Amino acid sequence: MALPAGAGALLAGAAAVALLSAALVLYELSPDAVLQRAFSLHKAHSIKDMENALQLVRNIIPPLTSQKHKGQDGRIGVVGGCQEYTGAPYFAAISALKVGILEASKARDIPVVIDADGLWLIARHPALIQGYRKAVLTPNHVEFGRLSEAVLRDPGNGSDRREAVRRLSRALGNVTVVQKGERDVISDGEQVLECVQEGSGRRCGGQGDLLSGALGVLVHWALRAGPEKTNGCSPLLLAAMGACSLTRQCSRQAFQKHGRSTTTTDMIAEVGPAFRSLFEA
Repeated sequence: MALPAGAGALLAGAAAVALLSAALVLYELSPDAVLQRAFSLHKAHSIKDMENALQLVRNIIPPLTSQKHKGQDGRIGVVGGCQEYTGAPYFAAISALKVGILEASKARDIPVVIDADGLWLIARHPALIQGYRKAVLTPNHVEFGRLSEAVLRDPGNGSDRREAVRRLSRALGNVTVVQKGERDVISDGEQVLECVQEGSGRRCGGQGDLLSGALGVLVHWALRAGPEKTNGCSPLLLAAMGACSLTRQCSRQAFQKHGRSTTTTDMIAEVGPAFRSLFEA
């Protein structure tokens, strides 16, 4: 991604930025009734609903062919911490403010996925992404509480997670929020989805980074696919459902092999098999 001159400091944490290029698409659409079942606001999602949602994700994945060249299906920019100050919130905030990477992304209409210290920055300066509907936030429980307290003056730790996520998204101007947890809850302030793909009880450090990277790719593919392939569903919601499902499947497969010793490196080794089982079977 081209940044203004002097843009050297980087926003710490896993922030995947979907960039350039074309994405070809496969398959035909599911009927409208699929979306009404899979993406209803108040209905608990069954395994069948999950499969319907994943079918829509399959629609936006470009095929691999020998006629394509490197990068033709898109390029992803990953913005992270520097060697000296990995993860330091202060330097993440100052560098982001000075570089203006979010402003540069918004000016170019580039989707952004924000995690980790990037969420700390947003909690301090919500206006940075207010109303930018191509932003996706991926907070864990603690990060979600910090954001909710900053934006709504409410820690958002009640029993109704779906409503809490919807309220935060709406308050931020309908940016997409993915609250990670036992079930990942996803909302754009209008619709609320839950990812019920089976994962594992092992929560590895770095697992959220895998999610952010996968989400960056799927956001790009979903936006390039267009409404005819997403059946009018929000492309960012669809991408988030796909990325959450993929991450959970990686976790499950890695845990089956490694048990309590599972690390995110083990999960990375499962990305290919998990992707095939979910989207190419």
